[in-house]
Amino acid sequence: MTEILFLEDSYCKQCTANVKSISNNSVVLDQTIFYPRGGGQPSDQGTITHSDGTEYKVLNVIKRDGQINHELDRTGLSVGDSVICKLDWSRRYRLMQMHTAAHVLAATMCKHANSLITGNQLEVEKTRFDFKMQDFDRTKFEEIVKFANTELEKDIELKIFPLPREEAMKIPDIVKLAGALPPSISVLRIVEIPGIDIQADGGTHVKNLKEVGKIEILKLENKGKDNRRIYFTLI
Repeated sequence: MTEILFLEDSYCKQCTANVKSISNNSVVLDQTIFYPRGGGQPSDQGTITHSDGTEYKVLNVIKRDGQINHELDRTGLSVGDSVICKLDWSRRYRLMQMHTAAHVLAATMCKHANSLITGNQLEVEKTRFDFKMQDFDRTKFEEIVKFANTELEKDIELKIFPLPREEAMKIPDIVKLAGALPPSISVLRIVEIPGIDIQADGGTHVKNLKEVGKIEILKLENKGKDNRRIYFTLI
């Protein structure tokens, strides 16, 4: 199995690795810093550089057949090659900020409006939330965002730790999205924002809420009975 370095340290920007397998322009490494697309978070991008200096762009990263596949801009690597992996750090860091902001906003929506997220998609420039809410109006939602931004001003360090599945599932609302945790996962990775939110999560986050910035609403939409959508960015 590939050692997944970002689960331990989301701030790891570069690592060495060896090529384990190849399929066309897709490679599997013995360890990686690249996040594969999933859970509403896009994959990382960056470069993989051969020991001879030849550089390959990482266009996409996906999980397939239990492996993390790095899709490159061209072929040329061989099994056993030693490479240097380097993130497009500005892109990754922005997604980390977006992801942490999303946790805070979702927790705030649940607390102040009893509203649950039904879908989400993080992007560098904006993030989309789908959620259930009756009697929706912009003024009410602006108040919710105001509460979330108050939380984001706090000096709170995030806690990330493993927890056995049986123990984790005793925590109310530890799983926020349906189908997010396959039954085969026996130990869950928990992301806690003390006093605000706690949930099982495999994505990347900033270390402290003060790194996030401020949520700004871009657009609000009604998507049918009780179904709402928000697009927001960070400033």
